Amino acid sequence: MPRAFITGITGQDGQHLAQFLHDKGYDVYGMVKGQSNPRIAALVEEMPFIETIPGDLADLPSLVAALEVSQPDEVYNLGAISFVALSFNQAELTANITGLGVLRMLEAIRMIGGSQNNPIRFYQASSSEMFGKVRETPQNEATPFHPRSPYGCAKVFGHDIVVNYRESYDLFACSGILFNHEGPRRGIEFVTRKVTNAVARIKLGLQHELVLGNLDSKRDWGYAGDYVKAMWMMLQQDQPDDFVIATGETHSIEDLVQRAFAEVGIDNWTDYVRQDPKFFRPAEVDLLIGDATKARTELGWQPEVDFPALVSMMVQNDLEIEAKKAGIAL
Repeated sequence: MPRAFITGITGQDGQHLAQFLHDKGYDVYGMVKGQSNPRIAALVEEMPFIETIPGDLADLPSLVAALEVSQPDEVYNLGAISFVALSFNQAELTANITGLGVLRMLEAIRMIGGSQNNPIRFYQASSSEMFGKVRETPQNEATPFHPRSPYGCAKVFGHDIVVNYRESYDLFACSGILFNHEGPRRGIEFVTRKVTNAVARIKLGLQHELVLGNLDSKRDWGYAGDYVKAMWMMLQQDQPDDFVIATGETHSIEDLVQRAFAEVGIDNWTDYVRQDPKFFRPAEVDLLIGDATKARTELGWQPEVDFPALVSMMVQNDLEIEAKKAGIAL
């Protein structure tokens, strides 16, 4: 059976990818930081097939040890300080984990065996936030980067060091430049889940308002379950390369809010939404929309869940969760 090693296993993408690979017959190993991580128990209860291994992207020896134990065929580096707003307050930590963590993982693979004689295939989770203040619309693999946050800057370093190790050491190393992808497993701190959870609570009478920042920002939103398939597809190619993964459609935060409220039958959504300047970023990314032509052509990948279905999926999930917690019958 093929073996996969995943960092960021407790996150949205890590969980989706673990399930996807397990269904394909992989032995799945997930790296976890700390022995008392409260998310580990819930993860293992839901997915008992995952074998957890301790490790830290800030510590190279722990990465080497984790690879020695797991002996993976494929490594998926999804671990990061991934909340953009937090990166402004913890810029050094973000650079160390989200940026230098990629370098450490590549070094560990090189030390354990990542050449064509002993190939460990590596996937790096790059991000559309690298484009930032976009130079062209839509964005593709050749679009120059102009990050607008410490997170974006760290992701650019990670992306570039993957290219460098691929060219310098003949590693099978790919980067997926994934545009925003969401789903019911998304953390509550991210704006999509913040919106759908608040809408569910407002519908149930458990909350009275939704407080947001910039409603005009536009994003290319897809479903995380579709996007992890693209990660796997990249590592099945004959030659390593980088790919933009996106839907090619853009929607504003206001579009998201309006559609989420409509999902629960609330048309006067403006009565429940308030903007607060504290949620505005120091440097905003106004518009991101991806051109995934290369992925469609070379990988045969395409998204299956569209934006309306994604919002509906997330709102319905949060309705069920919040109603169950509050003991409310739907």
